[in-house]
Amino acid sequence: MELLIGLGILLFSAILHEVMHGWVAEKLGDPTARLMGRLTLNPIPHIDPLMSIILPALLLLSGSPVIFGAAKPVPVNPLNLHDGKKDMALVALAGPLTNVVLAILAAILYKFTSIPFLHFLFSEIVVYNIILAIINLIPIPPLDGSKVFSIIMPDDLARQYLSIERYGFILLLVLLMFPLGPFSLGGLINNLLTFSLKLLGM
Repeated sequence: MELLIGLGILLFSAILHEVMHGWVAEKLGDPTARLMGRLTLNPIPHIDPLMSIILPALLLLSGSPVIFGAAKPVPVNPLNLHDGKKDMALVALAGPLTNVVLAILAAILYKFTSIPFLHFLFSEIVVYNIILAIINLIPIPPLDGSKVFSIIMPDDLARQYLSIERYGFILLLVLLMFPLGPFSLGGLINNLLTFSLKLLGM
């Protein structure tokens, strides 16, 4: 039951993350997500079998210290945006900021309930959304952090940097599984999670 609840929270949080990408993109001039039926909380258009279900389930079952997943990316056409690079960065930030807001709201609700199940539910919402925000802000293409980071690069360098996105998730998994000397991405994420939970008084 805990596994199903965790997967449900992760899926809903990832879907809302993507919907907000599309909503902000539309506000900035690009209606692509709406025209493709992606501005909806209906999970069916958003589910990616590998990233939304199989990967997080495997991570949960394997006892991984970091659990994450993703919905199918919402399509955004930079050519429709008012200011391509800057607006793409704003669209990218909309997803992680949504997860931060969800975590804050759940932390507030956590403090106002004494019902054990709701305590568990709200604490899981906080943890999963903080992890989603942290991971998505890592500057590895195609994660949102890479689109924000690319805004400070010259156009040619930014294009080369973002072009490695096909290998991004493989690189992310390798960094999560294998520390590089004293550096551990999983350890860094857990430290940031612990710090965030303390800030939220949990």
